[in-house]
Amino acid sequence: MEPTPIENGIKTWQWVVTVVVIIALIVIGIFVFGSKKTVVTETPDQTPPVTTPVQVVNRVILQDQFPGNVVNLSSVQLAKAGWVVIRKDNAGQPGDIIGSAYFDAGTNPGKVTLTKPTIDGGLYYAVLYNDDGDKKFDAVKDLPLTDASGHIIMSIFHATTAANAEIKG
Repeated sequence: MEPTPIENGIKTWQWVVTVVVIIALIVIGIFVFGSKKTVVTETPDQTPPVTTPVQVVNRVILQDQFPGNVVNLSSVQLAKAGWVVIRKDNAGQPGDIIGSAYFDAGTNPGKVTLTKPTIDGGLYYAVLYNDDGDKKFDAVKDLPLTDASGHIIMSIFHATTAANAEIKG
């Protein structure tokens, strides 16, 4: 027995509705999810990416020190080779130089051996200086390093018997 024309019409009608619903869902999906996609286009004359060199920040990091003849530095970071100079306090400003050590460019831990020991309760400054190229510290030729604002780059520390015994100098 063959299907009647009415039964064929219903099946055709169901197919048409199904196809229309599928197309509607695809169009809605494109509008909802398609707007969040990023289109990457390449141009034939692309220039290579610009690389910016990493700028090394000049700084010295240290903790309070046990009184003695050595100052231990956690980190010395220099763009160019230079000096860490230890200075006594003079009324809230860096005073007499009591030690210096040369450091290569880059980031390094280190120590400065002093010509005069730090004393318990004393305030001291670890100041960064440039090197004029001779690898010999000269307070006249080798000048303190400054930041972009013109401030001398230094760290302040205290000599104290309460300092960690591991850094005893």
